[in-house]
Amino acid sequence: MSVKKHVFSSMISTLTIVRYPKWLAWAGFLSMAIFRLPLWLNPNIAFWKLMGSGKNGSFDKTPDLRQWAIICSYSPIDQTPFDQQLHHHDLLLKQVYGSFIAGWWQFWRCEKWTIILEAIEGHGTWDGKEVFGKLAKNTDYNGQIAILTRATIRLNKLKHFWANVASVANRLNEANGFICSFGIGEIPWVKQATFSLWESKTSMRDFAYKMQEHATVIQKTKKEDWYSEEMFIRFKPIKTMGTLKGVDPLKRKPYLANN
Repeated sequence: MSVKKHVFSSMISTLTIVRYPKWLAWAGFLSMAIFRLPLWLNPNIAFWKLMGSGKNGSFDKTPDLRQWAIICSYSPIDQTPFDQQLHHHDLLLKQVYGSFIAGWWQFWRCEKWTIILEAIEGHGTWDGKEVFGKLAKNTDYNGQIAILTRATIRLNKLKHFWANVASVANRLNEANGFICSFGIGEIPWVKQATFSLWESKTSMRDFAYKMQEHATVIQKTKKEDWYSEEMFIRFKPIKTMGTLKGVDPLKRKPYLANN
């Protein structure tokens, strides 16, 4: 995805997914505790979450202990140097997350993939807050789009949730306009999210509402009140950098996250 000088009209976000070398999964697990302090002390970051990854590219019960993620949002950085950093992955990571986190990944020789995003539409909250700002429920944008679907599942609904999501996840890779997806989450089985990229909002909507399995699950979530909190955000992708498993996930369709 190429980039030109971009004028941001709202808060911007980054999602970085890192993959640790074999036998170093423990370093990724440790980072989930260590990274909290530098992120908390970073004055530029308005919101951040450290998350694990599932083996598959959607909601998944089986963790991939080599793969971890950070998502954060912040007001636009001074435009000129930020545009320059969009062409250098390590500089961008240092600017966004700070020297300690960027250095940690470099020290452990992690493979890194980052996507820069501008939230444009959505609803719902994350830990009770509208962390991506006040957003319209809909706009006329229909270019390439990224979707973050996140939910906290009620403990007494876990069995129902996991019994129904597998059929949807299995159909995701077959959807027209689907590019790639990642299963991420804060707490295994309970606080889950899927981040996906699509060729257009139309293709995403066709999957969400015209694919019978997915439409049925949406109806059940509302009727049976599966979630204590949920959020659905659409982003305009600005730039991607890096690779996972040697390839840019946007160029590998489907992204085989379980390999």
